[in-house]
Order: sequence, then structure tokens, then C-alpha cells
Amino acid sequence: MAPEELIRLAREAMTHAYAPYSGYYVGAALLCADGTVYQGCNIENASFSPTVCAERTAFFKAVYDGKREFAALAVCGGKGGTVTGYFPPCGVCRQVMREFCGDGFPVYLDGGPEGYQVKTLAELLPSGFEAARYMR
Repeated sequence: MAPEELIRLAREAMTHAYAPYSGYYVGAALLCADGTVYQGCNIENASFSPTVCAERTAFFKAVYDGKREFAALAVCGGKGGTVTGYFPPCGVCRQVMREFCGDGFPVYLDGGPEGYQVKTLAELLPSGFEAARYMR
């Protein structure tokens, strides 16, 4: 799947966000190795801690359906539901990605009119915690 199509699906997912506190809507589209795409949006909560990010929503939906191999992720976000710049995944989302994806896993960051950037998971999370390395 072309990055532009995955970004389009992330923008579509952004419209489902529940963000009454921050006003920042975030969408994600996760491409599985088999071509299946899972979309996610951020879902805020008044106490903030239970808030979940779009990226984790997409990953958790995919994992629930038995997916374990992933090819790429697109992320977009912005105030009021309009893409207003690059929204890289937070640290918790990066660590969730590390659980399932290798260093070369591509993350497309939609910047709206500025185009998109491509980052690898290794760039986003250098020296991330890997169960295979530390849980022997």
C-alpha cells in the first residue's frame, strides 16, 4: 500500500477521535503484513491517565484479531480535527510498537500541507526495551 493511502486512512480515523479536553484529534492507520489495515483514534478521559492514543488503539485492535506482523503505520493529528503539523507517537506508543516491530518499521508522519516524513522505529525509539533481549 502506498504511504499516501495509509495517510488517507489515518486522516479518516482522526475524525472518530474523542478529544473534548485537549481538542487535539489524532488518527492512525496500521498496515499489517497481510495487507489488512486497522485504524485507531485517540480517546481522552477527564482523569487523563486512562486516555489512549490512536496508535495503541490501532495496535490493540489488530492484536485482538490475532495479527502479530506489521508493515507500516501512518499517524496524523491536529487541533480541532485539522492536520496542523507532525504528531509523532508518544513514548508509550513507541514501546508498544517495539513489542511487535523491528528497527526498520516505517512510521509515516503526516504534516498536512508540508507533506509527510518517514521515520523508522529505531529513529523514534533508540535503545528501546526488547523482551527478547532482556527477558531471557
